[in-house]
Amino acid sequence: MAVTKTLTVAVPSNKEGKVEIWDLDMQYEEGDKTWDEETEKWIYAANYFSSTMNATIPATDYEGNVNFIPKAEGEWTLAELTALCPTGQWDTVFDTQYDSVITNPPDNPVADTSFVIPS
Repeated sequence: MAVTKTLTVAVPSNKEGKVEIWDLDMQYEEGDKTWDEETEKWIYAANYFSSTMNATIPATDYEGNVNFIPKAEGEWTLAELTALCPTGQWDTVFDTQYDSVITNPPDNPVADTSFVIPS
């Protein structure tokens, strides 16, 4: 199965008509889901997992590294915004989350509600 990544939020902070900071959210999804026409809701399979990653990306960070050249928000493309996202880090985080929740979930104890307290 392939991981699907979708940029869901892109909020620009402007200075003098140019974007100086981007707040970005990307939704990661893996597993099966189907749309139920009758209930108009998604039905998620046991292998489905979703997580939203976010980052605030300044044009220039505190160490003086240039992340992007400021320009008007209308000049940005989806590809450029997506390229700003630290997907290498996010991919690792998502893979770890998926593994711990879906592939190798914890073996949690099961409550025995029929237990009788000894007299």
